[in-house]
Amino acid sequence: MGKKNDNTLVKNASFLMVAALISKIIGLIYKSPLSSTMGKESFGCFQFAQNVYFILLMIASFSIPQAVSKIMAERLAFKRYRDAQKIFKGALLYAVVVGGAVAIVCVAGAPILVPERMANARLALQFLAPTIFLSGILGVFRGYFQAYRNMLPTSISQIVEQTAVAVVALVMANFMVHHFADAPENTLRSWSAAGATMGTGAGVLTALLFMLFVYQVNRRGIQKKIAKDRVSVDESYRAVMKTLILIMAPILLSAFLYNVNGYINSMIYTTISGVKGMKSSVVEGLYAECGFFLTIINIPLTLSSTAPTSMMPEVSAAYARGDILTVKEKINKATWLSMFISIPCSVGLFALAGPVTKLLFATTDGTAGRLMMLGVITVIMNGMSNISNGVLQGIGKANLPMIHAAIALGVDVVVMTVLMFATNLGIYTVVIAMIVYALVMCVLNDRSMKKELGYENPWKEAYLPSFLASVPMGLAAFLSYQGLHAVLKSNFLALIPAIVLGAGIYFVVYLAAAKPDAETLAGVPGGVVLAKISRKLHLVK
Repeated sequence: MGKKNDNTLVKNASFLMVAALISKIIGLIYKSPLSSTMGKESFGCFQFAQNVYFILLMIASFSIPQAVSKIMAERLAFKRYRDAQKIFKGALLYAVVVGGAVAIVCVAGAPILVPERMANARLALQFLAPTIFLSGILGVFRGYFQAYRNMLPTSISQIVEQTAVAVVALVMANFMVHHFADAPENTLRSWSAAGATMGTGAGVLTALLFMLFVYQVNRRGIQKKIAKDRVSVDESYRAVMKTLILIMAPILLSAFLYNVNGYINSMIYTTISGVKGMKSSVVEGLYAECGFFLTIINIPLTLSSTAPTSMMPEVSAAYARGDILTVKEKINKATWLSMFISIPCSVGLFALAGPVTKLLFATTDGTAGRLMMLGVITVIMNGMSNISNGVLQGIGKANLPMIHAAIALGVDVVVMTVLMFATNLGIYTVVIAMIVYALVMCVLNDRSMKKELGYENPWKEAYLPSFLASVPMGLAAFLSYQGLHAVLKSNFLALIPAIVLGAGIYFVVYLAAAKPDAETLAGVPGGVVLAKISRKLHLVK
């Protein structure tokens, strides 16, 4: 039974990981021509508006899928289908009320939320208000199916969403650039950024329509389970809303604190840069470079967050039954899966930072590549802290990540402010502050997991094999790129073979170091094919 549950966890995590990978690749591909179409300064405004929007989304809906899946999973573990359905309906009401309120703040508060040095981003932020409202409702439906351990609807909706985002953003940005071509520079930048953000709204609306369709298809089967339910305690809607608020509030606040550092860092950077006399166009340009770096690094960051998302219902259900051993097994499995992806991604991006950023963003002046080399360590640390956040929330200790995030945020702000005033590091201070924040979160969360569960991080099993395999991978990728580029004089033709060679070396060395069985390998995206090849080469049992 335990093995079956492990396979379910890995399968669900793999669904989310593949969908997240496809979504982020789509996002990466479309942002490259988008930045060229808009220009670096307009792209910087677009990126800043997205940053503020992301924080408002934290408040309105970001952790709703996790919260809904956790609360419903605890009831579904005891076959309380009617009580679980009440949680779903109560969550919809919560999403409508909170999402509507935050959307109003987005429109009315744009002049306050966006500093003067980034004033051209204000219109783009206001265009995102309807998206904030719809995102909460979408989050409830995603959490609903995650509670039933069905990650496929969420996975498909993410791909559908990102596809719509890409198409509409490119079309509308191009339209705005041509329509306002003869307008003043600030007007052009403002409307170009606003046009690009329209893609985000189109994506969320498309994904919501898809989830409504899936819900309608599954509705009859769910209603049958509810009709046969004889164990629900028939919680009142007052009790349901109280439970939702008590659970969602700390999770949402924790998510807000966990992610608000990016917005605060950008505010500190733009404000102090203005005090130092830096021109708005220069600030916008450097912030665009940071945006290039963040766009690329968000792919492995997103992949590392899928394991805790799929793990949370499993951990909550096991903890509710008092099965601590199963809880620890789920954590170990999620940690292994996260590190299997995030460690080689970090090393690979460090080794090929310059070539990758130049290939994807032709307008970069090289700053994005240097930011990448400095900041890739956050992929590993965020993977670790995302898992520990999910665990602590899953066992009902959501207040702990919230407290840890507040402490990390305080350290982050102090480091960011001191470095901005005392040094000339400029945009690099944003990445340094990210590293400090992630490190503090990892240390504090790890201490809490040891205290609450007696849990010890599986360093030898989950971390060491991936690290040992990533070092030769990075060296091979770097050296092969340099050699090929010297001969071919083409970034693209040198980069692709270097990536393929590096990936091949990683998997071979990993198999030799970790010696996983074929069933374990089959649980990762593309693992079935990898397991077959490994068997033929006698690299796995």
